[in-house]
Amino acid sequence: MEFNKGQKIIGIRVLSDNVIWLWKNSNSAVVIDPALSQPVIEYLKAHNLNLEAILQTHHHSDHIGGTRDLIKEWPNVKVIASAKEKDRIPFQNLSVRDGDKVRLLDKDVQVIEVIGHTKSHIAFYFNDNVPVLFIGDTLFSAGCGRVFEGTYKQMYNSLKKIKSLPKKTVIYCAHEYTKSNLIWALDLEPENQIIKNKLVEVEKKIALNKLTIPCLLEEEMQINLFLRADNLKRFSYLRANKDSWV
Repeated sequence: MEFNKGQKIIGIRVLSDNVIWLWKNSNSAVVIDPALSQPVIEYLKAHNLNLEAILQTHHHSDHIGGTRDLIKEWPNVKVIASAKEKDRIPFQNLSVRDGDKVRLLDKDVQVIEVIGHTKSHIAFYFNDNVPVLFIGDTLFSAGCGRVFEGTYKQMYNSLKKIKSLPKKTVIYCAHEYTKSNLIWALDLEPENQIIKNKLVEVEKKIALNKLTIPCLLEEEMQINLFLRADNLKRFSYLRANKDSWV
């Protein structure tokens, strides 16, 4: 996606369904949740970009796996992660907490704690020509992350934080799960024409080998059953249903 002149966010596909986001401006770049290092290194060097920072949303290996080797290539890089994750993300050198702001690529980036998937998951938000949210594994297009370390209540409250952002917020999640999430949603709401239409659009993108993310919060409010859940009981039912869905 293109923002101001010279500023852009691109997605690098790795592993089976991960997407590493690379936000660049002029000759500098920020990478979000690098599962692997080599594809990032190759892109940065091919485009003569200096790596300014690595943003870590949480500690899972498919989000931090490439960080150590990126530090070897760019020893002065900022590694920004939750202060609560010093043990599980030991190479962080800029520890942050909910509400903190950091200056990156001429933007003020706000840290938002969105626990549930893990006990200390964070997201990164900034407002450019359009608002941008790097959300990690808390929210996916038409879905949300599994609740591994937190509680359903914590995840539900994290989604409420996301819903409070401007509706034009562009959401960069870390996995390409859109098609399966939509199929699950249609299993519960088989007559939902909006979700049906979205699935057709997503299948066309996949056929063209295009990413189906990022997604727009305004649209997610229509197609994402987790965001549409208006109470904890409904959210808990949906999360349990999705966990057992085949």
